[in-house]
Amino acid sequence: MKKAYRHIEQIAGPVITLRAEGVAFGELARVRLGGGQSEGESTYAQVIKIREDEVTLQVFAGSRGISTNDEVEFLGRQVQLQFSRDALLGRVFDGVGEPIDGRPAVEAGAEVDIGGPSFNPACRVIPSQMIRTGIPMIDLFNTLVESQKLPIFSVAGEPYNPLLARIALQAEADVIVLGGMGLKYDDYLYFRSALAPSKERSIMFVHTASDPVVECMMVPDMALAAAERYAVEGRRALVLLTDMTAYTDAMKEVAVAMEQIPANRGYPGDLYSQLASRYEKAVDIEGSGSITILAVTTMPGDDVTHPVPDNTGYITEGQLYLKNGVIDPFGSLSRLKQAVNRKTRVDHADLSNAMIRLYDACQKVRQQQSMGFDIGALDRKVLTYGEEFETRMMDLEVNLPLEDQLDLGWEILGRHFTPEESGLPRRLVDQFWNRDASDRDSDAA
Repeated sequence: MKKAYRHIEQIAGPVITLRAEGVAFGELARVRLGGGQSEGESTYAQVIKIREDEVTLQVFAGSRGISTNDEVEFLGRQVQLQFSRDALLGRVFDGVGEPIDGRPAVEAGAEVDIGGPSFNPACRVIPSQMIRTGIPMIDLFNTLVESQKLPIFSVAGEPYNPLLARIALQAEADVIVLGGMGLKYDDYLYFRSALAPSKERSIMFVHTASDPVVECMMVPDMALAAAERYAVEGRRALVLLTDMTAYTDAMKEVAVAMEQIPANRGYPGDLYSQLASRYEKAVDIEGSGSITILAVTTMPGDDVTHPVPDNTGYITEGQLYLKNGVIDPFGSLSRLKQAVNRKTRVDHADLSNAMIRLYDACQKVRQQQSMGFDIGALDRKVLTYGEEFETRMMDLEVNLPLEDQLDLGWEILGRHFTPEESGLPRRLVDQFWNRDASDRDSDAA
């Protein structure tokens, strides 16, 4: 039964407070505007705090235009996503699920509560399938695994949004769900244009920097609710989120308006729990589909000890570091890659380790050069190898199937080193070393 109240006691930023009974945490309310607004105009809010009969709500569109005598009607349900398997694909929505692509609202379909609990662990299976992206620094060196939760740590100005758009176009997934938070309008238009070729399998939930801050907090839940329904229906859903730091900054702003006691650097004390409840939605469902999460987290001041990346690192299964326009091979790590690298090709893990080890040697030689030390013949080999590795492997414009990436790795090693210098096992050297050159010689003969 719906209940309506006509006296708001306090208005602070996007937060309002009133006295009410029989209200549930997370319940949705409609605020009917008066006091200078046209008759019948309304906005929505959600219950975020209950203390005895004092109820605090966050207003999605902000509290501007709301007066203390406006009516607040509690709807007896949580925020919902109007889900229709085919009608959502190719659509663009705002943070509260309203269409912003000029097309009608989704009407026929199920009403899905957002922000619910994660999947029962008893229904999960151990991740074991690779998601191919065509990007060597991911597929070959930091393999993305189905149902993995992996952040992209970066700083403002790095091309993390183009990287996400490319993954959206090329990743082996049935459904791509993009959640944009605090996007500049140019970035929003870029995503709409970039994802147009894959609109038959993509959905966008977008909050721009000019939209109400509270809507930013709804984007991950909307995106994950949609992904969850597709996963239950047996589809492989890949959720791309950018930027989780904007999401946590929105949390901070609402917490300040609620006069909460701040924790580290002003963030709310439940920052870890709020992040974990979203990331833990990643799941491989036994006998059904999966949800994989790849989320950008910008680090203010390039500080990995900042509360947002610091808490994120405890929750997720590795990270990709995007620095100077490339994925850093040393800071990046996929903790689940061993589970799938054994299934791709027998040389995958050993080749990856050898190439990173030799590139690390290149970095050390460069440091020695900068300090004026003499270098030897092997050092010069390592330097030329490092240059080719950066051009043909680390460049984010490189787009190759995994098998071609592996063959290219052997080709690069064979051009600069002897088998003994590579440090690779003899069994792999006998099988793969200079295989392409041998094939070309036999074709010529």
